Amino acid sequence: MKQSSFAAIVGLVIAAALFRLAPHPPNFAPIAAMALFAVAHIADRRLAFLVPLAAMFASDQVLGLHSGIVLVYVCMAISVVIGMQLKGRIRVATVAGASVLSSVMFFAITNFGVWLTSGMYPPDLSGLVACYVAAIPFFQNTLAGDVLFAGFLFGGFALYRKIPRSRSGMSALRSCARSPFHR
Repeated sequence: MKQSSFAAIVGLVIAAALFRLAPHPPNFAPIAAMALFAVAHIADRRLAFLVPLAAMFASDQVLGLHSGIVLVYVCMAISVVIGMQLKGRIRVATVAGASVLSSVMFFAITNFGVWLTSGMYPPDLSGLVACYVAAIPFFQNTLAGDVLFAGFLFGGFALYRKIPRSRSGMSALRSCARSPFHR
């Protein structure tokens, strides 16, 4: 992988992590999208795990840690494993499918953890069901965030790769502005 491509991938992951610091609806975050994107484009598996986890950890230092943070990181790591299936198969359908699968996995694991450890729900099947039902509105935001941010990350990088590398960015923009097809 070219150094410029690696820098662009890391930059996109960092930008997504910084979004977590801006006001946003609950659970509308780029967590799974960062993991899917990094592993799909970074050849070294260790770096593919490290880049999104480090970006998320840095943003968590500002946001603060909470009792369920371990499960969030476990889910992000599982999203990296899901994203490994995208290598060489990056298409709208496969990225969307991986995003949806990551959202469902996050919903199932983190809400099981809430049921198990929070004391908010009875420790029986009815309590587990009540916990999952109460979390449905948050799942909508998780799903929307994962799909939207995956689209931004994968789409943004695809556009970046189409920029001519033989000229500087500014001269490429100037030549586009002089194009007879430009309005």
